Amino acid sequence: MKTTQADRRSQRTRQLLSEALLALLMERRYELITVQDIIDRANVGRSTFYAHYEDKEDLLISNFEHMLDALSEHLQQSDTGGQRLLPTLELFRHVQEHRYLYKAIVGGRGMELLAKRGQAHFSGRIEQQLRAMTARQRTPTMPLPFISNYVAGAFVTMLKWWLDNNMPYSPERMDEMFQQLVMTGVRAAVGIAM
Repeated sequence: MKTTQADRRSQRTRQLLSEALLALLMERRYELITVQDIIDRANVGRSTFYAHYEDKEDLLISNFEHMLDALSEHLQQSDTGGQRLLPTLELFRHVQEHRYLYKAIVGGRGMELLAKRGQAHFSGRIEQQLRAMTARQRTPTMPLPFISNYVAGAFVTMLKWWLDNNMPYSPERMDEMFQQLVMTGVRAAVGIAM
């Protein structure tokens, strides 16, 4: 019984800290936010914060990874046969829907951290898709980890550009450009239709 209460309390504290960071990100740039700001907003003590997170970067990354996991689960449930390496249209739409959060992060060190984590996350997912798609095909002309990292890096770069430039194109147009610029070469390297 005590473990259940402690787990709930821990979850509640993590939620309060996450919500505090997100609220602060709407008000100012990531690098201007301090741990003190976060704990003041969450109304928790400093030792409580450090019992759950190493620093504010740990909190940011934890939130982002949780969001990526939830997004990936949603995308897997809505996947239409696994024919796309990366559901870029859905991802562009997701970012557009949550643009204020992403734009708040883009301005500083927070985006560098999240871009690196996001690229690693997407690269792993893409590599799994490529392995499944090429299982009965000829050997690709390039290593699959190289291709998957390239695709993920191109997506993250395009996404950052889109946010930095105040989203001048619709998610649909961004997806079209991604497919034309990136996927044409990947199809040739892998030797399959996607």
